[in-house]
Amino acid sequence: MLEVVINEETVLSFNAVRFPGHQRQFLDKMDLDMDDGIEVDGQHIKEPDNMQRATYVAMSLILAVQAGNTEMANAMCAYLVHRLPDLKQVRAIENGIEVEMDLLFTKVK
Repeated sequence: MLEVVINEETVLSFNAVRFPGHQRQFLDKMDLDMDDGIEVDGQHIKEPDNMQRATYVAMSLILAVQAGNTEMANAMCAYLVHRLPDLKQVRAIENGIEVEMDLLFTKVK
């Protein structure tokens, strides 16, 4: 289960499920698109690593939730759950225009 928390309120809970082939292809296409580079915190990253990709997708997730775009939010959750299975929560604090975000994982034993 992945939870999305904005301003201390859980706004979305996403259950990890098996993804049909077309959904896995969509996630692979997202990675191919990000191979061309992404922008995180106003900085262009030419060859993003897995955490930079996750940060980019998580920010897209927050924006989708804020816009009420459930389909996009679910797609972003699916990407995060599939690519980072230990991720448990996307936590964001918004104050006007700026958004601070953290990705919270399970504890490593």
